[in-house]
Amino acid sequence: MVYLTRRETFNAAHKLWVDSWSEVENLAAFGKCANKNWHGHNYELFVTVKGKPDPVTGFVVDVKKLSQLIKQIIIEKVDHSNLNLDVDFIPKGMQPTTENLAIQFWKQLEPQLEGCKLHCIKLCETENIYVEYYGA
Repeated sequence: MVYLTRRETFNAAHKLWVDSWSEVENLAAFGKCANKNWHGHNYELFVTVKGKPDPVTGFVVDVKKLSQLIKQIIIEKVDHSNLNLDVDFIPKGMQPTTENLAIQFWKQLEPQLEGCKLHCIKLCETENIYVEYYGA
């Protein structure tokens, strides 16, 4: 089995906030991510697929096509957006944490892949925080 990873980037704003909590509770739980005026991140998305190389091309998947698919399904929807308000595949009211975003990205990409299987979604929110999701 061969694992191939494609990296894409995007910038987006979000706010972590529970309406039924006080401002003090939200700040205690979410810190700067509870900023009333939102805040943004420069995200890095790593999509890892797995499969056997094609005997003719040697590819697990055509990386140009994989990049186009990631851009069409995810990047074009999230880049320079408000993750709380603007993205149709993020359920309203769901906290747009890195963890939840990775799961939602998986749900969008996994059924669209052909000739390989989705192995991992790695999403970096900052240089010090990232998540990896390997499916349900």
